[in-house]
Amino acid sequence: MTLDPIDLRILTCLQENGRISNQDLADRVALSPSACLRRVRLLEESGVIGGYRAWFDAEQLGLEIEAIVQVSMRHDVEGWHETFNEAVQAWPEVLSAYVITGDSSYILRVQARNLKHYSDFIVNRLYRTRGVMDIRSNIVLQRIKTEGSPLAILKAST
Repeated sequence: MTLDPIDLRILTCLQENGRISNQDLADRVALSPSACLRRVRLLEESGVIGGYRAWFDAEQLGLEIEAIVQVSMRHDVEGWHETFNEAVQAWPEVLSAYVITGDSSYILRVQARNLKHYSDFIVNRLYRTRGVMDIRSNIVLQRIKTEGSPLAILKAST
């Protein structure tokens, strides 16, 4: 789908406030409410808008530890990739997981209540997963940017 400047304004407004009313959104992007709703529905149906969600403050929820974890796998273990992918889906501590290039096979973003919880996750679940060879953890000390916007990339490249 090719996005025009109005689509980009709609997406920017929705990213800033996913709960904005259609009337307020239409006013902000200078469209009639019906035209605005039609565009939003097209963006949803085409998959450009993949959904809406709330953002939670992990500290307020009592989650003190965040870590970036590199996992290296033994490639001689049959089904290592499928086994690991299934395990990752079952672990609520893993917020996101990526298959990567380089020395490691995966990078995980992990959150835990405290160091004991994190240690239990690493030792009793992650290390015990068939095929795991090496784990390198980096504890996040401070977040300086969260969830950048793909829209910023599109705007910067035009």
